[in-house]
Amino acid sequence: MRNIFFLISFLFFTSVSAQFDNINAGEVLNYRVHYGFLTAGSATLATTKTSYKGQPAFYVKGTGKTSGAAKAFFKVEDVYESYINENKEPLFYVRNVSEGSYTQNLQSTFNPNNNTLVLVDKKHTDRPAKTVKVPNDIQDILSCFYYLRSQPSENLRVGSTLKMNVWIDDEVFPFQLKVVGTENVSTKFGKINCLKIVPSVMSGRVFKAKEGVTLWVSNDQNKVPILIKAELAVGSLKASIDSFSNVKYPLSFKK
Repeated sequence: MRNIFFLISFLFFTSVSAQFDNINAGEVLNYRVHYGFLTAGSATLATTKTSYKGQPAFYVKGTGKTSGAAKAFFKVEDVYESYINENKEPLFYVRNVSEGSYTQNLQSTFNPNNNTLVLVDKKHTDRPAKTVKVPNDIQDILSCFYYLRSQPSENLRVGSTLKMNVWIDDEVFPFQLKVVGTENVSTKFGKINCLKIVPSVMSGRVFKAKEGVTLWVSNDQNKVPILIKAELAVGSLKASIDSFSNVKYPLSFKK
């Protein structure tokens, strides 16, 4: 469950252009997470236009939780938060998760002017804040999701590859995303034409293979994630779009 939510929140695409002009404040995307025919949980991404320390910013909140029988066996209640500036750079990032007996509450404050961040462990208050040097193109899990959707169409043609560095928990991970084709994907709303994308991820720790994840995003100006499939070490999970509101452009579903 937590890995699917990570994929939704990392892997695609919300536009935050220089003036946030490709995304509506108030956009909400909801996903059903399922294992076979069983609903395992849900995930939500919501955006608000606001300010951070006096500068215009977008506030993004992602939540993920298990439900039904899955909740009885393994309870997940995750909250991710990010403030993003007009240059599509992360300013402040929170990962506050509860997954079974595992809990974590980390806060990262970014300083784009000198390519550093300050990491604070809110769970272990006895640990001092840590300053970390990061690449100048660093993104957090949520900000990269919104950064990538701002890419021009020519960067998302079939065969194209995108690379980026993502701050996850307390270290930097390089990611590579390849657009491998287009497909019509069936949803509860009808069929919609999508870009099919395969990210290269670390195998062993989470996924069964280096390219064990596939996702489909609407092949339009929104580039909303429609479907995500992941082969995990414990089985196969899917996340499918369940509802949406306040997207910038109409989504073209066909019956």
